[in-house]
Amino acid sequence: MESPAKAKTIKKYLGKDFEVLASYGHVRDLVPKEGAVDPKHHFAMKYQVVERNQKHVDAISRALKKAKSLFLATDPDREGEAISWHLYELLKAQGELKGKDVRRVVFYEITKNSVRDAMASPRELSVDLVNAQQARRALDFLVGFNLSPLLWKKVRPGLSAGRVQSPALRMICEREDEIAAFVAREYWSIDAELEHSEQKFPGKLVEYQGAKVEQFSFTTEQQARDVERTLQGAAKGELTVLAVDRKQRKRNPAPPFTTSTLQQEAARKLGFSAQKTMRVAQQLYEGVDIGEGQVGLITYMRTDSLNLAQEAIGQIRDVIVQLYGAAGLAEEPRVFRTKSKNAQEAHEAIRPTAANVLPGDIEKKLESDQYRLYSLIWKRTVACQMAPAIFDTVAVEMLAGPDGPKRTVLRANGSTLVTPGYISVYQEGMDDVVQDDSDHVLPPMKEGDRVRLTGVVPTQHFTEPPPRFSEASLVKALEEYGIGRPSTYASIISTLRDRQYVDIESRRFTATDIGKIVSRFLTQYFTTYVDYDFTAKMEDSLDAVSNGEQEWVPLLEKFWKPFIDLVKHTETSVSREEVAQARDLGKDPVSGKPMSVRMGRFGPFVQIGTKDDEDKPRFAGLRPGQKMDAITHAEALELFKLPRKLGTTADGEEITTNVGRFGPYVKYGAKYVSLKIDDPYEITPERALEVIREKEIADANRLILDFPDAGIQVLNGRYGPYITDKSRNAKIPKDKDPKSLTLEECQALLAAAPVRTFGKWGRKNGKAAAKGAPANGKAAGSTPKAATLDAAVTKPRGKTAPVALAAKAAKAAASKKAPAPAPVNALIKAPAKPASAKAPAKPAPAKPAAAPKAKHKANPKAKKTSAKK
Repeated sequence: MESPAKAKTIKKYLGKDFEVLASYGHVRDLVPKEGAVDPKHHFAMKYQVVERNQKHVDAISRALKKAKSLFLATDPDREGEAISWHLYELLKAQGELKGKDVRRVVFYEITKNSVRDAMASPRELSVDLVNAQQARRALDFLVGFNLSPLLWKKVRPGLSAGRVQSPALRMICEREDEIAAFVAREYWSIDAELEHSEQKFPGKLVEYQGAKVEQFSFTTEQQARDVERTLQGAAKGELTVLAVDRKQRKRNPAPPFTTSTLQQEAARKLGFSAQKTMRVAQQLYEGVDIGEGQVGLITYMRTDSLNLAQEAIGQIRDVIVQLYGAAGLAEEPRVFRTKSKNAQEAHEAIRPTAANVLPGDIEKKLESDQYRLYSLIWKRTVACQMAPAIFDTVAVEMLAGPDGPKRTVLRANGSTLVTPGYISVYQEGMDDVVQDDSDHVLPPMKEGDRVRLTGVVPTQHFTEPPPRFSEASLVKALEEYGIGRPSTYASIISTLRDRQYVDIESRRFTATDIGKIVSRFLTQYFTTYVDYDFTAKMEDSLDAVSNGEQEWVPLLEKFWKPFIDLVKHTETSVSREEVAQARDLGKDPVSGKPMSVRMGRFGPFVQIGTKDDEDKPRFAGLRPGQKMDAITHAEALELFKLPRKLGTTADGEEITTNVGRFGPYVKYGAKYVSLKIDDPYEITPERALEVIREKEIADANRLILDFPDAGIQVLNGRYGPYITDKSRNAKIPKDKDPKSLTLEECQALLAAAPVRTFGKWGRKNGKAAAKGAPANGKAAGSTPKAATLDAAVTKPRGKTAPVALAAKAAKAAASKKAPAPAPVNALIKAPAKPASAKAPAKPAPAKPAAAPKAKHKANPKAKKTSAKK
């Protein structure tokens, strides 16, 4: 299995006859370079061992030598099936499976009964689930490895695009556009202060002079004041009860959690990110020691099913009767049906493995986050089988003045909770809640009663733009559009944040400048591939592959040709200037040249002049917090006040302040001091001298010895004293006092030290320089990190990234040069399907590996293939 915690829990259930080992996630992944997926040869995929997990594969290999059987017990979804398949392939290539019985077992909760039942009912590896995972991996790789480099060329290095990530970014950016384009409209509501039987209550105008009152019936204060005067004149201080409508309303509980609804509720109620929710849920699933050893507390947490096992429903209902009495129990067991037609990630909703394990009983055994999430899951699950909440509702209509075609009517609404039912345990949270004005208790009234009108209150309102997405509402929108699947929502959100495409403000997503530019570029030039409907249909196709209803290679072929043609066309036909999306700001008052704001390779900047001018254009980077689409002409002019002259030091050295590639600084003579908290636009000469003094004191404390003629210094560094000549850094032996070193000793230590290597931006190993705003005169900013493939090229679950090919696996390959892996169906027996649902023949690979004939009934069976074929 994947996790050591999960392995520890299951070991307890299986006993001494079993050795339970963890793979720590995926054991193989695609080679992280171009050509890992070969479209010319039926999308053959080149894998390599995840280097940090090689030791875990070796441990499994050693244990297998002493065992009769291998049980593959990874998670019950596509990723879990793929991990089992990759491990099977590696061990088979090493010759470890000869004479071994290989079985696949799955369970959806880690409890004694569930694990033992699974072990008693093994199956074969599922060709369809593995093919679906490979297809998804290949798609994400091809999109990421072709779109991301295009972004590096057209926008700036280090950016990324992805098949699922990019539509999600588009969703956030389009919401920003809606908000920017929104024009608020004024409207007025007319409320009334009423009293009857010495009880005060509110009312609302619903009909005026015979016409129904709508949102925009009154749009000015003058109209509202006219209505106020007319209403008071007609009522003369009293209203007549026209009708009383009493009803009883039932409210049913929400269904048990799926992955997306758990992430939404944990965000609303606990303030958890989607990533944190999944991390804590994984801990609860894999097992926690609550006094009787490790035990799984919840069922598998990656699911879009709402189903509950009959045994679980029975246990939940028993707990309800014990805690809340028979009155708290729903009359019949509730059965929930998922809206998703492809709900297949697991066979049950997320629930406690044992409903009688109450949150309060184990609170002290759990970490705080574990307790809070377990409590949320337990309450939601128990509530779904409880009685409905029952409310008595009443609506009273009151007449102001005489009845007739031009009548004026007010209404008062009230509700009373009669039976709390499930509400006593749990109530579902909501995003962007609209205030409910019916939550009042009204005095008893009947038709013809007189009600005092004590006041009329006109209230001004303005329409509001649509709210920005929170994590909860974004996950909900992704699910509604069919973008991604339960296991991908958390990674989509974390990728958008890691790539700095979005910021979080007041727990809401706002698109950054670079996020908007990337989204607009992809939407304009790759419209089809960031289209919500296209992305959802691709997810449906991948689901069809996992169900055995569609072949994965034809699916990729249909996608690949038009996609790569569009990439090549865009690369040659679209210029960087077109992508930069410059916005005109007006004229520079001094030179008369045009001013514009645009995105450069190192961040957003303002430019005075054009590249066609005789003089070079002037540049200034935007300040932190400034946005390309919001910066004004006046704010842009302020940026060109740098460099500022601040006077001189006591030694006559000129002091200036500016912003460079590594951030804001003060310069005196030929020396520089970084500004950590001061604003270069506002720093005073006195503060600049103070910063310089602090720098000189720090430098004095840093210098231990100085040999100026030799260019060698002994300095105090972050990790202790060291010797440097600017090209080499040498450690000082622990038994040596740095102050006692001679020039000769320093030279000897430096000669033995390696030469420092510097990358393009001046930092060791070619890594990107530190973030900073662009310098005046340079379109600079935060220097991009070394370009890497992002999470849009979806990485599999696991703790490590793919690195080097394992020599052991390569040696054991059937030939001297390891061929590309055979298609999954050449290695594994697919489950039997009805004749009507039989899939077409699967295409042969370019270089299929010869697979040994299966010797055991339960072992995945291999089909013979020839190298020629």
